[in-house]
Amino acid sequence: MAVWDDLVGQERATAQLEAAARDADAFVTAEAAEPGSARLSGSSMTHAWLFTGPPGCGRASAARAFAAALQCVSPDRALGGAPGCGFCEGCHTTMVGTHADVEIVRTDLLTIGVKETRDLVRRAQMSPAGGRWQVIVLEDSDRLTEGAGNVLLKAVEEPAPRTVWLLCAPSTEDVLPTIRSRCRHLALRTPPVDAVADLLVRRDGIEPGMAAFAARATQGHIDRALRLATDERARARREAVLKLPSRIDDVGGALRAAQELIDAAGEDAKQVSEELDAKETEELRAALGAAEGKRLPRGTAGAMKELEDKQKRRSTRTQRDSLDLALTDLTAFYRDVLACQLGSSVALSHDESADTVGRLAGTSRPEQTLRRIEAVLDCRRALDRNVAPLLAVEAMTMALRAG
Repeated sequence: MAVWDDLVGQERATAQLEAAARDADAFVTAEAAEPGSARLSGSSMTHAWLFTGPPGCGRASAARAFAAALQCVSPDRALGGAPGCGFCEGCHTTMVGTHADVEIVRTDLLTIGVKETRDLVRRAQMSPAGGRWQVIVLEDSDRLTEGAGNVLLKAVEEPAPRTVWLLCAPSTEDVLPTIRSRCRHLALRTPPVDAVADLLVRRDGIEPGMAAFAARATQGHIDRALRLATDERARARREAVLKLPSRIDDVGGALRAAQELIDAAGEDAKQVSEELDAKETEELRAALGAAEGKRLPRGTAGAMKELEDKQKRRSTRTQRDSLDLALTDLTAFYRDVLACQLGSSVALSHDESADTVGRLAGTSRPEQTLRRIEAVLDCRRALDRNVAPLLAVEAMTMALRAG
């Protein structure tokens, strides 16, 4: 199974990456035979890439697959086979995250700071320890602070000879102009619903009916589709969100719905973080030499405080991500309402809510539905600007009620 097999609906991008991987393989082979003779100029390969696309399109998967192809050591390459076999040591260790020359960077926090970026830049200056390239995959490059982006810029401008940066972001606007101008841009698209359903069946063993439901409900968002298909709590939360439009007939109902949405996001964050927080705390206490049930040794309280601050920031991001998922489902619901009002033949995202969709479509006008969609988008923008979540969601539910 080639490393590209999970990049569903991305044929154009896959072809570009395969061509670049071939040129990169030829460069390393020529360099090994005659050091200093190989050149990358004029080839499909370059030292910095920017993967963009809507959430769920598989940006990180594409970057990791490309990293695996760059490290591929399959003997079939000598016979004309494309790098990225998926079976050799280079491909396998990259895909599972254990390759010594591939650094996969993702964050549970709201931002990536200067300190973490400087560590990456130092890593990027090293020669490959055993692989063919030194590869840095930065999955959340849109979360770089301005200072961190400036630190990264220097490394992207003057890379080490066999270092490759693979940056992932929702759009080019989420990355500093000076950085994106030095990267080769690869735009991915939302994969077709049928292709996502097929991937869930083939890769994850999901029952076909459930896979089709999850893919349709998430409109091609691969990670969300997998979670919806495998997590009963996620399906229950989605059902609760889809009932919100029918519960905001009065001011009290709108405010209660807002509070329940915030509470559900908080509970979700707690469930995700609780076990991980306890494990991290116990591991740090053991590393600092604190016996079970005893006080921390003198001078180590600062390390514990730093961990607690990190856990609070991670919890905040998890809560916001959970809330954003709910708002995305709500947007899709009103999109279905608008499709019904305009007589569109497009398939509904929420077949199970067809009665509610039809009832709301018949008792409101398309311009009201558009205002409601805009209210949800305004709420998401407010959350991005760090507006208090409850205030933002209450303003949204009141706007939904008013239409």
